[in-house]
Amino acid sequence: MKLHGATGDIVSSRQHSEEVALGKQFSLASTDKFQLGAYRADPAGPAKGGIVVIQEIFGVNHHIRAVCDRLAGEGYAALAPALFDRQEKNFECGYSPDEIANARKFVANPDWGAMLRDTQAAIDELKKDGPVAIMGFCMGGTIAFLAACKLNGLSAAVCYYGGQIAKNADEKPKVPTQMHFGDQDASIPMTDVETIKKKRGGDSEIYVYAGAGHGFHCDERGSFHEASAKTAWQRAMDFLNEHVKK
Repeated sequence: MKLHGATGDIVSSRQHSEEVALGKQFSLASTDKFQLGAYRADPAGPAKGGIVVIQEIFGVNHHIRAVCDRLAGEGYAALAPALFDRQEKNFECGYSPDEIANARKFVANPDWGAMLRDTQAAIDELKKDGPVAIMGFCMGGTIAFLAACKLNGLSAAVCYYGGQIAKNADEKPKVPTQMHFGDQDASIPMTDVETIKKKRGGDSEIYVYAGAGHGFHCDERGSFHEASAKTAWQRAMDFLNEHVKK
């Protein structure tokens, strides 16, 4: 079996400890009974734990599904809840200027409370199989940070370039938290990162990547920065392997 790694390579399952079962679409029920969609990928063998994967503004699209598949290749059950389902069911898009402009409507006035409730539903679903961490990108990076501070049932959080973390940096994570930023990110100035370091540097791992811009992890975007993506992913895997244990 082969899978698309999130760095864009076609990765043979022989490079992983376990093969990956095919991902599946299904539904989750939030505490207010709302039914939202989700994508889940599982390793063929027993999972080391679960990872909730939180989307960017582009929905649970091909890239987010590929991240789930890649995490399954690392031995985790990975689940991405469709956090825009309350506004538009099954929304996903790519990265053209028009698509980006359209996707921004979902975060013009975000309901963080509803997205956190739906994130909690994903955590609760994965708790059935062991310890759970969260990993988020862009908007999802902010949600991963807020989840680490406010939600229950997590063991760790990994936050990629969360644009609203600085505004919420007075919040204290309840679990080990790791953050990744690019020093060329036009939407997250280094003054914001310095604020985060000042307020959260004592209890969180915070990394800044030279030459990397916003979205540097995503190999489907022009901002993909391979060296930074590779280093950040390895740091994330080492961090998760340390903190997500049965």
